[in-house]
Amino acid sequence: MMGSGKTTLGRQLAQRLGYTFVDLDEYIVRQQGQSIAELFAVQGQEHFRSLERQALQQIAAQHQQAVVATGGGAPCFFDNIDFMNRQGQTFFLDVPANQLASRLLRRGQQERPLLAGKTADELISYLTETFAHRKQFYTRAKHTLKGPAIKVSDFLRVLNL
Repeated sequence: MMGSGKTTLGRQLAQRLGYTFVDLDEYIVRQQGQSIAELFAVQGQEHFRSLERQALQQIAAQHQQAVVATGGGAPCFFDNIDFMNRQGQTFFLDVPANQLASRLLRRGQQERPLLAGKTADELISYLTETFAHRKQFYTRAKHTLKGPAIKVSDFLRVLNL
């Protein structure tokens, strides 16, 4: 889910492992020359999800040793979660909705097209509802890390490193 720490932890994990780090959204922004918000507004979510799929395939072809932080919706479209599971280790960062909302409110939800303009209560409701729809995909990840304070050491422990 958005706000779960995918980018922050992914960067730290990649550095610890000596791997390349790729943030899927940043990769798409560089390729397209538009922000995620602009892509959603101009092209729509369906087009963006297609770009995500293409980017996942390109990254997998270009990098043998990489930590990839996907957007929260990436595993939920096409066969992305199955594709990611075939490429390597996948993690679902299971962080409570109230913790996600707190993080997103502190960091500026306006940058996220699906969250812009929501109050704190609306944000928690949206996150809870979104998670209910996405859970079926997230739980197909090979590993689940739970809690409001997931650390790089948790990944390393699961991977026996």
